[in-house]
Amino acid sequence: MASRLAARPLLPRSTANGALGSSFKPSSSFMLKTSPKVGCSSRRVRASIASSPQKQYSPKTSAVQSGEEVRIGVLGASGYTGAEIVRLLANHPQFRIIVMTADRKAGQQFSSVFPHLITQDLPNLVAVKDADFSKVDAVFCCLPHGTTQEIIRDLPQQLKIVDLSADFRLRDISEYAEWYGHAHRAPELQEEAVYGLTEVLRDEIRNARLVANPGCYPTSIQLPLVPLIKAKLIKLSNIIIDAKSGVTGAGRGAKEANLYTEIAEGIHAYGIKGHRHVPEVEQGLSDAAESKVTISFTPNLICMKRGMQSTMFVEMAPGVTVSDLYEHLKSTYEGEEFVKLLNGSNVPHTRHVVGSNYCFMNVFEDRIPGRAIIISVIDNLVKGASGQAVQNLNLMMGLPENTGLQYQPLFP
Repeated sequence: MASRLAARPLLPRSTANGALGSSFKPSSSFMLKTSPKVGCSSRRVRASIASSPQKQYSPKTSAVQSGEEVRIGVLGASGYTGAEIVRLLANHPQFRIIVMTADRKAGQQFSSVFPHLITQDLPNLVAVKDADFSKVDAVFCCLPHGTTQEIIRDLPQQLKIVDLSADFRLRDISEYAEWYGHAHRAPELQEEAVYGLTEVLRDEIRNARLVANPGCYPTSIQLPLVPLIKAKLIKLSNIIIDAKSGVTGAGRGAKEANLYTEIAEGIHAYGIKGHRHVPEVEQGLSDAAESKVTISFTPNLICMKRGMQSTMFVEMAPGVTVSDLYEHLKSTYEGEEFVKLLNGSNVPHTRHVVGSNYCFMNVFEDRIPGRAIIISVIDNLVKGASGQAVQNLNLMMGLPENTGLQYQPLFP
């Protein structure tokens, strides 16, 4: 019983905005009779909400109304981030998946690719070229880097899109070409794309059609550093970042470097001088500073499934103390649901955010005078990818951004 309760998501605390409808009544055992879909047999599946939206969302309206259903497409559904989108949307009261693509798994049932999600009533996987987007309202694009630009360019213009790849994160297309090894294939869309660091760029995201979801490392780094840089509390030089990620951060593809015998019982530094998240982090920090910021960044692969810790070593501005850094982060994120500054000397640990959309952080005094150590942790698949993507699409659709995301961390 204890494990069942721990895994159960909390329901939204307020329905004043009508997102759940006035007739919402929680029930832990409600059974929803689903209607047949193409490629999916009719069956009874366990649901986490007591009522299903009865109306279809109209893109002509500025925001989703109470009881309206938003029809979702998931491109690249056979990867880890695609599976996380499906898991999170299982408890979203207004998002329903009607199209799922996976070229190499086309024709298969989603439950054959991810058996842990067998209870979900989902369409079969199809190739992108065979997908019908005529009834889709919004898309999560979970395709690999370098494959997304042309596909998104050819999607219907009315679709709202959250892209989880790196293809639209860098505003400078020449910088993109330098780091990713080929010219940008949709420069006109790059001009439209909005970077999706939710807590920092909320207003821009709300009005966007195409959002470039941040990478996992950049999310864990920018959330603590951007407010401190904007407030001129830390120097722009000598920012050193040591970051560690679970193996899911490397994707689901079969790679020799990710074999158990290659990564078990050890730590694996990689991309020491040229990790592709570096320009993304520097872009965000430079925007905050209104001048060029260069960082020293070393990522490491850790033998755990999910989780990410970024340890940042910074030099404080003259006269600034660690208490000043702490108080500024506290005031910045005091009203935020998903970013939490820990009390006192409590150290953030990855095990305390697993499965959730939270970012935990704290600030510590360094032994070197004038320097501070900042630690932040996230689940790389949730706040570092799919959770933040859902948070962003909620904003884009005019819904409370915590809708469907109030999973508490899974511990132990």
